[in-house]
This record gives sequence, structure tokens and C-alpha cells, in this order.
Amino acid sequence: MMVRPTFKNFHGDLTGGVTAAVVALPLALAFGVASGAGPVAGIYGAIWVGLFAALFGGTPAQVSGPTGPMTVVMAAVFVNFAHNPTLAFTVVMLGGVFQILFGVAKLGRYINLMPYPVISGFMSGIGLLIIAIQLAPLLGHASPAGALNCLAALPGFIDDLNHHALLLGVCTLFIVFFLPKRLTRFIPAPLFALICCTLLAVLLLPEAPMLGEIPRGLPVPHLPTFEWESLREVIFSALMLAVLGSIDSLLTALIADNVTQTSHDSDKELVGQGIGNLVAGFMGAIAGAGATMRTMTNIRAGGRTNLSGIIHALFLLAMVLGLGGFAAYIPHAVLAGILLKVGIEIIDWNYLRRIKTAPLTGVFLMFSVLLLTVFDDLITAVAVGTVMASLLFVKSMADLQADNIKVLEDESIHSFLSSDENDILKFCQRRVTMLHLSGPMSFGAANGMTRKVGDITLSEVMILDLTDVPIIDCSASLALENIIRQAGHQEITVLLVGVNLRVAQVLSQLGVMPLVREQNRHASRLAALQQATEILGLAPPSVLPDVPAPPVLVCQS
Repeated sequence: MMVRPTFKNFHGDLTGGVTAAVVALPLALAFGVASGAGPVAGIYGAIWVGLFAALFGGTPAQVSGPTGPMTVVMAAVFVNFAHNPTLAFTVVMLGGVFQILFGVAKLGRYINLMPYPVISGFMSGIGLLIIAIQLAPLLGHASPAGALNCLAALPGFIDDLNHHALLLGVCTLFIVFFLPKRLTRFIPAPLFALICCTLLAVLLLPEAPMLGEIPRGLPVPHLPTFEWESLREVIFSALMLAVLGSIDSLLTALIADNVTQTSHDSDKELVGQGIGNLVAGFMGAIAGAGATMRTMTNIRAGGRTNLSGIIHALFLLAMVLGLGGFAAYIPHAVLAGILLKVGIEIIDWNYLRRIKTAPLTGVFLMFSVLLLTVFDDLITAVAVGTVMASLLFVKSMADLQADNIKVLEDESIHSFLSSDENDILKFCQRRVTMLHLSGPMSFGAANGMTRKVGDITLSEVMILDLTDVPIIDCSASLALENIIRQAGHQEITVLLVGVNLRVAQVLSQLGVMPLVREQNRHASRLAALQQATEILGLAPPSVLPDVPAPPVLVCQS
């Protein structure tokens, strides 16, 4: 559903949208060139994704367009489908369709659950990729495909150095890093560098490679095309773009929320981004996502609603239609300098500074994802990182749950038992064993549960105390079944205590509850301990008050 523009913050949205467009122009040109599709594809990627993500998205102040991570993937896509560039734009369209499906399926909330070390390694890896790829144009040469090829060719590029290109690149880097803040209030550093260094190239350094003539007017639509032998690679590449674009956009949306004190709609944002990429691919543009730098520029300039994103796209359209002739003289080295700053800023320096004190598991996870991002591919890096993080989390939860499994059979005083319960357990003199579980019990606890029971000498009565267990899963339930059956084989009476309705339903569905007779199920530990003394033929200790037996726990399966 399209979000209708609101004019309640018109002045702020106008200022924010125009400012974001000025910042987006040099970046879009640079990303278009870096992707291999050309500067026009980058500009129109910013226009179409920016416009439709603003119209249909769920983050009011977000500005979308080509980003560093998306450009890295697009570069690989254009290399893979160099024999048929139309397939590359089909990948962009299909990626947009996947994003729309993600939003319709309400997967946005799950994409936001990415562990921070995975995000950190992923972003730092992308930053290093951009830096490696842009070193070649900085030295006056065309960039080979892939970061490793770029680094391998670097010695040859240095031997055959284009001094004009290097000088322009160094000037660009100096401007984007050191332009005084009082000037950046009026003109963004990337745009200032683009104008000044292009004029410098035209007047004094003409031997630096330039963009050359670029097409004028509106782009020609590209209908989707498929080749059966390339279908698998097309789908995989489109899925990579969709996942990466979704992560990139939702991370930027979270940043926008923190600054504006608002809350975005993740699923709606995915639909908007998907529509934007679908149109971008159809119109021969590269894919985009929520752009952090442009979004923050928009917000700082006063943009607060989707009108700012719409204005950003329309202003970019006006600029590209009017400034096409100027763009032909832009040197590749200038765009490389702008992108080198982008790559450096993408690296997560904040986390890297904490390596010495950060948990080793997080550092290992971050570097694993970083290396996979640089030397393999982005989706593999995210997938492996997420799986590794999940396994580490499961391991820590299993250890925590194992600590919450206690076997009570000695004469110690246990803090979670009442004085009466402690007295009866002590009175039974190791003839009663109580297995006390607390907290959620999942598959991580199953092995620990079985191991702890197997390590003890079973008594004549076993009390399974689930009073403090809010939920239980299949694995832990079946581990309880094994304990109950093992006790039955050894002619040990099993009493079940404190099973809430939610846990009882799981145990009943798996056939565990019927293994314990109804008269052996109790709502309280005190009642179970009383029955245990009766089973053992012991008179209850004199300190125990005469309390009527609590009702027997009966579960309706």
C-alpha cells in the first residue's frame, strides 16, 4: 500500500531531500561505475529505488539508493552475466520480488535478529572489498573482477602508474577527509571534491581516465529474460541481493529510529525496497537499499517524512537530465577517492577498537565473517556467521540449563526448598532422590539431564520436580521419558511435581505423562515428599505439621 506524502513538515523535508540528493549524486555515479553497469545505472538506481522505497516503505525519513554492499554484489553479478547484461537486470528485478515476498511473509523481524559480531564482520569485510577494488582506478587503471585479482594486479599497476590519476585521487581523498566543517554546511565534501577535482582534471591533468560520454534522457526499459542454463545462478544472485538489501535497509532504519525517536515498520520497508529494486531492474538501473549516509544527511537537514525521499529522487532526476554533459569529464580516480572514503567508513572501527577486551567468541565470529566476505561471498559469510552465532548461543544456553539441573539426595540444606521440605528430604536418608529442574528446558538440557541422573546411585523413590520449569521442548521431554523408563526398570517409584499446563500439554502429546500414574502426580513438592515417606513406610518427622494432601495433578491431553 502506497504511503501518501504528508506536507506537515514541508520545509524540513524539502531541505532534507535536496541536501540528500546533492550528497547522493557523486556517490551514485561512483557506485554505478564500480558496479560495472556505468554511471547512468547508478544515478537511476538512486532515483527509482529512492522514489519507490519512499512511496511504499515503512521508514519515513529513510533515503534509499545504491550502497557499498549492494554495489559489491552488483559488480559480481555483471561479471557473471557479462555475456548477456539483460540477465543482470533480471537479477535485480527478481531480487526485488524476493524482498516483496520477505515483507509479505513478515520476515523483517527475523532479519533484525542478526548478531552484532556477524554484522560487524560483514560490514568491515565489505569496506575492505571496496577499498581493494578502488585501488586500481586510483592508480589510473581499470579494476579487475574480484578483490583478490585487484590485489594481485596491484604491483603491476604501481609500476605503470598514471600520475595524473593518482594526484586527482589524493586530492579527492584530502578534500573528503579534511574539508572544514564550516564549508560542509553549505556543500557536502563528496560533491565539492567532485566539482573541484573534475575542473582540475580538465584544466591541468587531462591524462587521467575519464567517464566519457554518457547516454542522455530517460533509460530504456529492460524486460526480464531467462536462460535455462543460467537459471540457478540467477536465482542465487537475486536471493543474495534480496537478503543483503534487506539487512542493509533495516540496519539503516534502526539508525533512523534512534535519531528521530520513531519506530519503522520492517515488513513494509521490505516491500517498499522490493518495489524500488523491481522498478530499478526494469529500467536498467542497479539495485539499492537504505543508505545510512544519505538518510542521516536528510535527517540532520530537517527531513522527517517520506516526502523528503520523494524530493531526493525527483531532484536527482532533474540533475541527471541537466548535467549529463558535465559527467562525461569526471575522472575515474575522483570517484575512486570518494568510494575509498566510503569503504573506510563502512569498516566497524568501533568494534575493532574493542578487540582486546571483547569476548573471544565474538572476536572469532567477527573475523570469520570478515574473511569469508572478502575471500568467498557475502551470503556465505552471513549464513555461516549466523549459524556459528546460533550454535554458540545454544552452547551457552545448554551450559546455563545444565547448571539449573540439580540432583538432591544428600542431607544438605537447599535454599529453594522450604524448611519442611528440607526436613523430610533429610529424614528419608538418601532413599529419596529429587531431580530439580528450573528455567526453560530445551534440547540443550537433554544430555545434561540424562548425564546427571546417570552419575548418581538411584534410590527407592525419585521425585521429578518441574515446579520452576515454564516451558519444555521435545528433546528435554524425551530425556525425561528415558529417566522415567530407566527408573521403572530398576523398580524405582517416580513422582512428578509442579507441572504447569503448558509443560503438561507437551508431555502428554509425546506420551510421557501417562508413564507416571495419576496418584503419583502432585502440585507441590511437600505433597510428593509426604507420599515418598508413605511409600518407604516411614513415619513423617515430628516437625512436619499435619497438612491435608494437595490435590493430585491431572492433565487433560
